[in-house]
Amino acid sequence: MDTSPPARIAQQLFEESGLASSHEPIETNVVDALLARHYQLSGQLERLATEKDDTFRLRTGTADHLVKVSPPDEAVAVVALQTAVMRHLEAEAPHLPVQRVKETTEGSDNVPIETKDGGVRVLRVFDFVEGAVLARTNPDPHQLAQAGQMLGRVDLALRSFRHPADERRLVWDLRHFDQLRELIEYTPSAAHRRLAQEVFRLFHEAVVPRLGDLETQVIHGDYSPYNVLVDPRTDSFVTGVIDFGDSMRSALIFDPAVSLANLLGRTPWDPWREACSFVAGYERARPIKDTELPLLPVAALARLTLRALVTHWRAERVPERRDYLLEHARDDWVNVEGSMAVAMEEVVARLLSTRHDTP
Repeated sequence: MDTSPPARIAQQLFEESGLASSHEPIETNVVDALLARHYQLSGQLERLATEKDDTFRLRTGTADHLVKVSPPDEAVAVVALQTAVMRHLEAEAPHLPVQRVKETTEGSDNVPIETKDGGVRVLRVFDFVEGAVLARTNPDPHQLAQAGQMLGRVDLALRSFRHPADERRLVWDLRHFDQLRELIEYTPSAAHRRLAQEVFRLFHEAVVPRLGDLETQVIHGDYSPYNVLVDPRTDSFVTGVIDFGDSMRSALIFDPAVSLANLLGRTPWDPWREACSFVAGYERARPIKDTELPLLPVAALARLTLRALVTHWRAERVPERRDYLLEHARDDWVNVEGSMAVAMEEVVARLLSTRHDTP
């Protein structure tokens, strides 16, 4: 067990997650040259806002691609893990609409870029998946269940996956949540600090004693409504699953917890409504153990609280990504408060009742 002081634990997690510092954005002309040399691709590059890496949409006139350059402080082995997860899903479950990795002309999955200080950044090219992000749609319960079922199918396909770097430490991994109480100090609102303290209490009492015996596997890690592409006109609804940047080995229930955290409060009069529909679909593909399902609502609250806390911390330290960070977390505290107004026992009872719904 890590016995480092709490402040040091948080700093280490931020560093290992590539979130501790900012970096100079890679120049577009450098990316253009690498794409031409290693992929024989050329076109218009459009820079996209992201949490930590440099990401572009490449328009070639015939097909679009997504181009990612890893941040300087993200380990090469971690980037390899992300790519391996996608390759595994392509082989094990080719029917799933998971973003595909494009090979270089030399047959590699990526292009390493040496930095001035001797480090290495990694450039990769993916198919650009068309579709609206789930976050900007108004899905009905059936569509939410379809989105949940898709994550369940992804997790089912990942059950056998192994990789040397899959035990990576990530600040978003809820296994570490209980050690991050110090982040409360960076939240300016006293009311928000009190909310966070209550969530930490719930998590410490309900989840922490069970961390050692929860079912674990490699998970997507960030199946948020911004990483799920959908088309309401199609029967399947979900048209793409993207961004495996937070993939890791962790507790299985922490994967749907990410999704639930992002769904809480979208219907303020019934804050857990969409979450319950999502879980109903998830369990059709990857059932959650009876002993673990009661922990899911607390884990969802923890994830939502963690994002709010991390956003405050990072917005002050990485000003060039401040707008992106604050946009994704603008309603988090309101949603935490509204969701906590419902007793956890009631939420669990609703989650259990969805198992009897007609598929």
